[in-house]
Amino acid sequence: MDTKGIGRRVAYWRERRRMTQADFGALMNKSRRWVQDLEGGQRQSDPRLSILEGVARVLSVRLEDLLSDTPLGTGTECVDATELEAIRSALQRHDVITGSCDVTDIEPVPVETLSRNVEYGWTAFQASHFASLGRVVPGLLIDANRAAARHEGDARLASFRLLSMSLQLVEAVAIKFGDTGLAFTAADRSVVAAEHSEDPVTMAAAARHLADAMTHHGQAAAAVEFAVASAARLESDLTGRGADGLSVLGMLYLKAAMASATIEDRRAAPRLLDQAGHHASQLGTDGNAMYTAYGPTNVAVHRVAAHVRLCEGAEAVAAAEGIPDPHRDALPRERRAHHLVDLARGYTQVGRREKAVETLLLAEEEAEEEVRCRPHSRQLVEDLRLLGVASAEGRLQALAARCGLPE
Repeated sequence: MDTKGIGRRVAYWRERRRMTQADFGALMNKSRRWVQDLEGGQRQSDPRLSILEGVARVLSVRLEDLLSDTPLGTGTECVDATELEAIRSALQRHDVITGSCDVTDIEPVPVETLSRNVEYGWTAFQASHFASLGRVVPGLLIDANRAAARHEGDARLASFRLLSMSLQLVEAVAIKFGDTGLAFTAADRSVVAAEHSEDPVTMAAAARHLADAMTHHGQAAAAVEFAVASAARLESDLTGRGADGLSVLGMLYLKAAMASATIEDRRAAPRLLDQAGHHASQLGTDGNAMYTAYGPTNVAVHRVAAHVRLCEGAEAVAAAEGIPDPHRDALPRERRAHHLVDLARGYTQVGRREKAVETLLLAEEEAEEEVRCRPHSRQLVEDLRLLGVASAEGRLQALAARCGLPE
């Protein structure tokens, strides 16, 4: 048995669970030195299965996660159920629900520090570094709520803006991993925090995330109405706010278009995409204001996604072929990989299943987490296995194994 490999996995998961060696030892009823020896592969030549089962229980991982020969970082990059539960627990704290001060003498984080932490979270998301978010987000929510509750004046308004951005990040992460209930709760709270910030840009950003959460939570028709109403309410304020304002305004129309496509409204979806395209033309270039990746290319990417939701695979493929490669490649990794997964589903819809596998593998090269972690992507892999992919069968089976899907 590879005791050093097991030790490295124990250390990895202990640190990911944000446990000290002393805390982990206490939960195992062992000393810190025992933990050091275990993680160093020096505990014993053949660790007892009962010990490893206890380690797996304390760390909330599967026993096979400790015994696997797969290199760390392969299959461990996903936010897991334990980390999603930690995020949910942070959202369910009394102080976070009520927006009140927690009972502590801890000083609120300075706005500048909080802003850097929010930026780190969103940068990690757009780079598809999802595992780090599972560790960072719960503390970020608590810090942002405490800052909004305790700061005063302009610092208080800025803290509400950052609290809203933190909650929007939770919505985005939860959607990735298929927890639509958590996404809806976080997005709803983000809208409330945004209203307290008195900043129209933040209000629009929160509204687009709530529209997204509503769509995934089975409320697509209401999402269209909410996104369009939010755009109408805030447009006059947003058009004078430069790239930030135009980007979040355009994203509201993109989310309304995607919601329309979800309910197969073939008249509204193109019209809303055109409206988003108009604001992208006003912006004049691709950018990433407010972490939107917004511009003409993102509008084009959403046209592909809308065609896929409408089961118009041929139109999706044609729309994707019209996107210049350099423009697509300039998008954040998360958006590029997401687009390729959508395109793979479009190829599947027109029966080009070998091309779909090839496109999924390209998406995996861009951001393996986008393919291996997301329920949406894993379902596509399963669908292709059921349909059969001829000469791509070997590559598909290897991808399914990397996704952790049963044989």
